[in-house]
Amino acid sequence: MEELAPRLRLVVLSDTDPVAQGIAGLWGTLPATGDHVEGAAVRRLGRHQLVVRRPVPHIHDERLDRALPTSVLEQQPTLVFPSVHRSESGQRCLTVHPLGNPGGSVELGGRARTLVPTDPRGMSALLRELDAGATALGVPATYEATHHGPELKVPAFFAEVAVLGDEAPTPAEVSVLAEAIRSFREDASDRVALAVGGGHYAPRFGDLARSRAWAFGHILSRHALEDLTPGTARDALQATPGATGILFARAQDRSHPAFAGLAPTLRENDAPRRKGEATSTSLPTSGT
Repeated sequence: MEELAPRLRLVVLSDTDPVAQGIAGLWGTLPATGDHVEGAAVRRLGRHQLVVRRPVPHIHDERLDRALPTSVLEQQPTLVFPSVHRSESGQRCLTVHPLGNPGGSVELGGRARTLVPTDPRGMSALLRELDAGATALGVPATYEATHHGPELKVPAFFAEVAVLGDEAPTPAEVSVLAEAIRSFREDASDRVALAVGGGHYAPRFGDLARSRAWAFGHILSRHALEDLTPGTARDALQATPGATGILFARAQDRSHPAFAGLAPTLRENDAPRRKGEATSTSLPTSGT
């Protein structure tokens, strides 16, 4: 593993979210930095990790970046949102996903056909870190496709505990997520790509991130391709910093007109294998 120079992470804990609040309880009262976001103290989790609490639901915390102090923004932070995910698939899991709406729906926050900058190597590193802890719990760790807000101009991603309906996340699941957020480190050798196709939980791309040196930014599911415009496809590539091309889940997805001439088509073996075997997610291909 070739580590990158650490970039600043700002972990955003919503007072309305049970996973975020469980993590807040585990971390306790952290040292204050002296900065504030709309009256809430910015606190230090680690040398390159800050934490701030917010009174609103994560998915509706639109343009939070505008409220961040200059001292934080000038360090070009990635925002990490620990959250609960209400699964309709019948599968408990731990997930990581980028932000934005590839289509016209804004049901879950953000703006229509607007994508938030991603942190591909950060997401792949956290997915791998979650995988180790999730295996001990008997649940999979997986990506989710890009599918909701909030709208932001800085890199961001969600890290979630998926539960069934109104069930509560278990303390063990929250603890695994909290520890993974504290300890994940990016791998500079990861090759970055825009991921296209597959189901909502993108099991193939998750397997590739575990077995090979792939880091995916935006993940456009097969469902999102139904009304994808060329402009949104271009925005998804631009919001995947460092992308060297597009990796398609299926050969037939390459013929979608939105991707014509956009970027090179990549193959799974264009990134070298990582040590160890891939772990199958055994997840369904749809969900919310």
